[in-house]
Amino acid sequence: MRQPDLPQTRDLVLVGGGHAHALLLRRWGMTPLPGARVTLVNPAATTPYTGMLPGHVAGHYDRDTLDIDLVRLARFAGARIVFGRATGIDRAERQIAVEDTILGDRIVGYDVASLDIGIHSDMPDLPGFAEHGVPAKPLGPFAARWDKHLAALKDDPSLARRGIAVIGGGVAGAELAMAMRHGAGPDGPLTVLDAGRALAGVGHGAERALRAELTKQNIALIEKASVERITEDAVILTDGRRFPAAFVTGAAGARPHDWLGETGLTLHQGFVAVDATLRSVNDPAIFAAGDCAHMTHAPRPKAGVFAVRQAPILHHNLRVALAENGRMRRYRPQRDYLKLISTGRKAAVADKAGLRLQGTLLWRWKDRIDRKFMRKLSVLPRMDALALPRMRAAGLTALADGQAPCGGCAAKVGRGALTAALAQLPDIGGSVVKGIGDDAAVIRVGDRLQVLTVDQLRPVTDDPALMMRIAATHAVNDCLAMGAVPHSVLLTLTLPRLSPRLEERTLAEIMAEAAATLTGSGAAIVGGHTATGPEAAYGLTVTGLLEGEAVGLDGGKVGDALILTRPLGTGVILAAEMATQARGTWVEQAFRTMATPQIVTAKILRHAHAMTDVTGFGLEGHLSALCLASGTGARIVLDRLPMLDGAAELLRQGIRSTLHRANRASAGPLILRDRAEAEILFDPQTAGGLLAAVASDRATDLLAELQKVDARAAIIGALTEPDTGIEIV
Repeated sequence: MRQPDLPQTRDLVLVGGGHAHALLLRRWGMTPLPGARVTLVNPAATTPYTGMLPGHVAGHYDRDTLDIDLVRLARFAGARIVFGRATGIDRAERQIAVEDTILGDRIVGYDVASLDIGIHSDMPDLPGFAEHGVPAKPLGPFAARWDKHLAALKDDPSLARRGIAVIGGGVAGAELAMAMRHGAGPDGPLTVLDAGRALAGVGHGAERALRAELTKQNIALIEKASVERITEDAVILTDGRRFPAAFVTGAAGARPHDWLGETGLTLHQGFVAVDATLRSVNDPAIFAAGDCAHMTHAPRPKAGVFAVRQAPILHHNLRVALAENGRMRRYRPQRDYLKLISTGRKAAVADKAGLRLQGTLLWRWKDRIDRKFMRKLSVLPRMDALALPRMRAAGLTALADGQAPCGGCAAKVGRGALTAALAQLPDIGGSVVKGIGDDAAVIRVGDRLQVLTVDQLRPVTDDPALMMRIAATHAVNDCLAMGAVPHSVLLTLTLPRLSPRLEERTLAEIMAEAAATLTGSGAAIVGGHTATGPEAAYGLTVTGLLEGEAVGLDGGKVGDALILTRPLGTGVILAAEMATQARGTWVEQAFRTMATPQIVTAKILRHAHAMTDVTGFGLEGHLSALCLASGTGARIVLDRLPMLDGAAELLRQGIRSTLHRANRASAGPLILRDRAEAEILFDPQTAGGLLAAVASDRATDLLAELQKVDARAAIIGALTEPDTGIEIV
């Protein structure tokens, strides 16, 4: 007998995707703590690796090489990821305030929390910096702004003459300046400005080598330079000197995040004071690592090497804190460490014990170290599926193919089985205007028409708030596709086995998001039902009101243009994510798309001849239903189909959702292009776009309105004579 899943009893929240937490997630995936629920809070799906940033700026590494994929690591660790930035901690209630980039402000509860949020180099007190400057840290926003500057240089090479300025002449500033010189080219002034003595943090040998390299690269090093303000095209010093700069970055020192000062944690110069176990000195429920932490037992400069070596100690001690037994380990940092400082081109300077070592061999050594570190976080150990027993029922081998069952609308029963079962139901008639077969039922109540629909989804994410948003958006879409205004909702929620405290936290997150999403659509939650089970499930029964006649599947006309309001690909991307084969940025985009309501979109299409939402049966399945009801065929232009980033690439790799095969087998008459991308027609969608048949003479104007809401909306084809079936050209 299979052992039941163990209930979750304690919440561990990792705030920030720094190097220590990235390595911790890898370790957690190999040795998880039973009963612990892990959450990672980070603003983006990826985080740049510090060691490779200068190489990226110089043009030696592309962005994919630079970024650590936190979504893949979270999946490997069995952790949920919240795309957001922490803004505060209520230590009494053990709650973290988060600005979620998809959902907005929210609360995430914890039993034990760990902070690895890094530092920043913003200069809020320097006039003009907020408008015209770019902090060197956080690294992700800096890398994005630098890439944008390089694109502008490519379009207009004369921009180089306006120059570059780096404020801060430490090792980081000098290294960044040399990388910029190599990445942007030799033309134009490049200036490094320091308020005191530059390069004070390295030994004499390395300092001489770096100063010589800056001179060789025609980089001006200005010391004892007090900056007064930044303008659109220059840095102005207090003595009146002016240095031209179209791109200004701040690399002067490590600054803590301001919100830490409001937590009540003991701080040292704004950084979280921790003891040798990496635990806050005044709150045993909070740990900190990396640059945001100050080690009271062994103060050290801010450097990534310490975060990397803290990871195994942090992993062990967090497990002990959650289990409330075992002995914590002490972190003993080394007194000195080797610094390898790249010089823009593929060469480096070494700094340790005052020696002067430099050259291309050092860069190759550094490159090898950096790539080895990134491989550790990108090539994850394979977790083999359980082998089937030798004696098993016939047919089990074909179904148990090693692929985990997909969630969302990809968990639907296949169209063939569902159609056969529904065909046995009697025709009710009477007050039922539209019944089985359309997106929702239409019922006459007195002199009003009411729309009624129900949906239930298995999770596509372990974040209950995000999953609630997706499920609510998905369910409301059926109502919108009929041209109705959402009115009221019943919730049916199944939670996995949790301790009472985690059950309360989880329900609070779900209900807060359900209220926000459904109220935004105009619907009120009027009741529901909760239960516990082997896994979570999110169900909604939605009623809506019609002002006029419903927009059904049966109103399409030959010649109508077909508009799809959002891109396809959620099924294949989520299937790949479950197997840790999708890029985190693809997954984040898919979540963001699924969680976007279509209220405004539906209003724009309220006069469509026919409309449906594209969900579990894929574009082909829902288009076939529209064509059958309308008595038409359809012609689809494959190259016009909007797809989520990564969907086409994953299809070419042969990755499919678990419902894909059934959708393909149930397809009606179809002329299909011999291209892997054509398989997108059978990809099951969760909270997919609206598919509308509109008068051809109005299609262009409607598309222009739709693209103000979602630029990826597209005219994908037209309805044709019925004898043509569906043709893909």
